[in-house]
Amino acid sequence: MLNGEGAEPAEDVVNHPAHYTKGGIECIDAIRSALTPEEFRGYCKGNAIKYSWRERHKGGNEDLKKASWYLTKISEE
Repeated sequence: MLNGEGAEPAEDVVNHPAHYTKGGIECIDAIRSALTPEEFRGYCKGNAIKYSWRERHKGGNEDLKKASWYLTKISEE
């Protein structure tokens, strides 16, 4: 997605935020590697709950998209 004609692509703050993709590996992949499948599932569930919980008071629809992203990660495992 572009910000305008000839502009740099817009950052995807839900699926691949720049601050989590530095260093050649995405943070979520490093976390997955450090945890057992069961632990990773719990990590994703906890984050989905966190983002759902705070959406009315902080991030709105962006937080709902983040919660959905974590639930999708669970279904992909």
